[in-house]
Amino acid sequence: PGAAESLVQEYGERVYRLAFRITGNPQDAEEVAQDALWTAARKIGTFKGESAFGSWLYRITANTAYQKLRGRRGRDHAEISWEVLLPHFDGNGHHAEPVEDWSGKVEEPILHRELRDVLSSAVEALPTDYRTAFLLHDVEGMPNREIAKSLGISLPAVKSRVHRSRLFLRQRLGRYLTVA
Repeated sequence: PGAAESLVQEYGERVYRLAFRITGNPQDAEEVAQDALWTAARKIGTFKGESAFGSWLYRITANTAYQKLRGRRGRDHAEISWEVLLPHFDGNGHHAEPVEDWSGKVEEPILHRELRDVLSSAVEALPTDYRTAFLLHDVEGMPNREIAKSLGISLPAVKSRVHRSRLFLRQRLGRYLTVA
């Protein structure tokens, strides 16, 4: 496979996840992931090796996602594309993406669903910079130094953003989880 194909195979899913977490929209995330991977493939010669390759690629992805968010401001967010809602199939007629298993969700307790919704809402309420640092650290498990390099910020700034994000989430979730 070529360099671009190798990038997609090795990093495609992680790049998409980061793009989705920043944009909050599957269609935008897919576009950001494609743009970021394409940019990385074109500019791979400029990679100096001063940081991990993944950090360099995450920085490209984050910058591309932030550009997308800036361009999205003022646009009507109420649009729903049917294309996003319909299933996608590969060349063999199989689902291109895994089909979600709903069997366990039918019996899922309402409280778990509520907690998930409250948590998602709280994470979405974080400012974008804080949300990105929090998700990279606490969800993706990325080390602080790598986050700093990926986002182009200092190590203390990463620690501060993660800490403040946790405090914010603790406050938001504390209201929900307090026993009456």
